[in-house]
Amino acid sequence: MKAAANLKKISRQGWIDKLSLNHPESVADHSYSMAIMSMVISDMRKCDSEKILKMVLLHDLAEARIGDLTPNQLSGEKKKKLENNAFNEIIGDLPGNIKSQYLQIWKEYQENISAESKLVHQIDRLEMALQAKTYQKEGHSQKKLESFFESAKKDIDDPKLKELFTKIIDDN
Repeated sequence: MKAAANLKKISRQGWIDKLSLNHPESVADHSYSMAIMSMVISDMRKCDSEKILKMVLLHDLAEARIGDLTPNQLSGEKKKKLENNAFNEIIGDLPGNIKSQYLQIWKEYQENISAESKLVHQIDRLEMALQAKTYQKEGHSQKKLESFFESAKKDIDDPKLKELFTKIIDDN
């Protein structure tokens, strides 16, 4: 519970690095926004909303211990190892059946091979694009935000999510 609450104090590092924001969204802000988006999208598609919401809520939990590390800060393998260790520490005291369920969902998200994990990864990118658009509307440089939009565009391949992405980008 403390780890989840700590996410409110962890700033999203990409916004600090690229926009020099003093008070960017927190990891908890990001996770909450993703949860709402995922709930609506998964309910509309009649997916396993409970599993998807659990995956969304768990996907950045390790950041409560290690912070929001960007790809520029360390290799993907090192980041994955740090995240796995932190996640295991955080869920370590949970009852066995819950711990194993959360660990399975965590691994599934990391492996990104199930339909649910692919959807969550793409919603993660879609939420990032939505936040970038919000920052753009607040007057931040389109040029500085372009890498966020391009990254999301590259990673979203679901037709309906691509449609949502276009609507986000085209929104004035």
